[in-house]
Amino acid sequence: MHFIRQGRGAPPLVFAHGFACDHTDWKFQLQGLEKEHEVVACDLRGHGETPGRPQECSIEHYGGDVAALTANLDLPKAILVGHSMGCRVILEASRLAPERVAGLVLVDGSRQGSGSDPAQAEALARSAILATGYEKFAENVFRQMFLEWSPLAEAALARLKRMPAETGIALWTRMVRWDATELDGALAAVRAPLMVIQSTWINPERKRLPLTEGQSSAWLDLIKSQLPTAVIHVVPGAGHFPQLEAPGRVNRLLAEFSSRAR
Repeated sequence: MHFIRQGRGAPPLVFAHGFACDHTDWKFQLQGLEKEHEVVACDLRGHGETPGRPQECSIEHYGGDVAALTANLDLPKAILVGHSMGCRVILEASRLAPERVAGLVLVDGSRQGSGSDPAQAEALARSAILATGYEKFAENVFRQMFLEWSPLAEAALARLKRMPAETGIALWTRMVRWDATELDGALAAVRAPLMVIQSTWINPERKRLPLTEGQSSAWLDLIKSQLPTAVIHVVPGAGHFPQLEAPGRVNRLLAEFSSRAR
């Protein structure tokens, strides 16, 4: 596993990126928080500089990898920070190694799969991809993530196109299945303090839209029902990557949350 480790100070912060992304999505957090905290950002299997075969790319594997990374680096109790798909990854890591977790931060998470039949949820996701073709499906998903087109959006789209279709299809459909089968249990298993930083929501037509102050969503309602003590912050005016689009606000929230976990 490729990772960046720098800075010093407790609690350490461990960052997990989203689907078809890599550790560079956390560049502003690494730069902004390394003076007060040890910071670690990794590339998950099949992303960035970490190799991974399609059959190895799943939330279960990723959660195990992040849990193993915290153990192998001998980190004291860490705050795990996940973005998008990475929210699932850190919830899985926390479930596997709760003794190593001082807190959890979910950055613009969502639920892609639900229902009483997880196999059907996975099959529907695969059908949706195959109906349009993986490249078009993935590009449509990513184009909704930005409020306006920019060099940041271009870079994210170029990175998406570098992921082999076989890997992307396998990972996306497994992620949907994990949401349907494991998300509720993973939230119920949380024992550490949890903070949500949310900037967008997905409407019933599966379109991603910006979130406004005071607005809730199905995802936020799920967090509130499962974890009523969770702290929720809305970052208005940003797309799906608030850590890149509003890094100052995100860094302040992370610093405040981390100070309470010392």
